[in-house]
Amino acid sequence: MTAQTAAQPTAAAQPLLSVNNIEVIYNHVILVLKGVSLQLPKGGIVALLGANGAGKTTTLKAISNLLRAERGDITKGHIDYHGERVDQLNPSALVKKGLIQVMEGRHCFAHLTVEENLMTGAFTRADGGKAIAQDLEKVYTYFPRLKVRRKSVAGYTSGGEQQMTAIGRALMSKPDTILLDEPSMGLAPQLVEEIFEIVHKLNKETGVSFLVAEQNTNMALRYADYGYILENGRIVMDGEASALRENADVKEFYLGLGAGGRRSFRDVKHYRRRKRWLA
Repeated sequence: MTAQTAAQPTAAAQPLLSVNNIEVIYNHVILVLKGVSLQLPKGGIVALLGANGAGKTTTLKAISNLLRAERGDITKGHIDYHGERVDQLNPSALVKKGLIQVMEGRHCFAHLTVEENLMTGAFTRADGGKAIAQDLEKVYTYFPRLKVRRKSVAGYTSGGEQQMTAIGRALMSKPDTILLDEPSMGLAPQLVEEIFEIVHKLNKETGVSFLVAEQNTNMALRYADYGYILENGRIVMDGEASALRENADVKEFYLGLGAGGRRSFRDVKHYRRRKRWLA
């Protein structure tokens, strides 16, 4: 199943976010994305999967218009949000429209407290201190650990707490879409599951849509509704998350599972090499 032939999520309705055949080039010479198309339905969780270097982060930065800071440009295609073309907008304008990215690496303001970090997410809001205070309490409801640590300097909190702070800060901007880049990076498995459980709960209870770029294919497909797999800057497979979890190639190439159960690292490495040649 490919991006060209697969049924897209909620095809009958206009998607909330639509990436249409984009090409991204860095420094005018390095072609990173090669005709990437994907959709995020309103209220959905979509996983963008692939190995390190596949183009996941570049895709998210293209959507949030952060490429130019790294000398990158969208040279073909376009991106629509709420039915409006947005790939030429200023990043701050996108935040005001409700689309915000949580960067890879948990980029908190290390010298500020956890609560001060959260409050920076409300900088663009103009609905008053009372509404902001209410939303801060909502963030603490979803992340009770942050309430305990709210006066702690963020740079001295754990990796999991910093990831929660980064997501909570995004929520303080009152988004309807969050681009979440590698939330599992550097975290213990138990914390990774906790983060994904919170994302799932936020999605179901608040209606915030999530596009999650993730190397942990198994975890992402457990919580996503739909998934796209990137290889070398191209979408090579997409489909319902439940179908991708059962796909033989996904099991073997990304999960290390063959017909006889879990494969050794040596076997998986050989399979990956063979799969690249066959592709």
